[in-house]
Amino acid sequence: MAAKNDSTGGVQQPGAVPPAGDQAKQEVRLRIDERNLQTSYANAFRTDATAEEVMIYFGLNLVNPVAAQQGTPEFVFQTSERIIMNYSMAKRLALTLGQTIRRHEEQFGEIELDLAKRRKDAPK
Repeated sequence: MAAKNDSTGGVQQPGAVPPAGDQAKQEVRLRIDERNLQTSYANAFRTDATAEEVMIYFGLNLVNPVAAQQGTPEFVFQTSERIIMNYSMAKRLALTLGQTIRRHEEQFGEIELDLAKRRKDAPK
């Protein structure tokens, strides 16, 4: 779920609903510690799963220049990160990504997945 920044630099977690009844409404605050944050770039991913967990591998699709010179095109998927999560978290991630992409497309237009259609020099 997406979180909103509040004016004090904290983050308000949506969906934090107080218990029903006579209890007073309770505010829940989430602070994010980014001291150990690292940034990576990925242009590719792959997934794997067990009965309990989902694994997502992130990395780069790279062209193998030696194979390309020999006439056999080859891509190398160079993984740099593996994220392991349970199915509940994977579903939350999938829903959040879907919402994020939907908002982006509402503002900027549909994201074309077909590379040939995205190229400006491609015949129409």
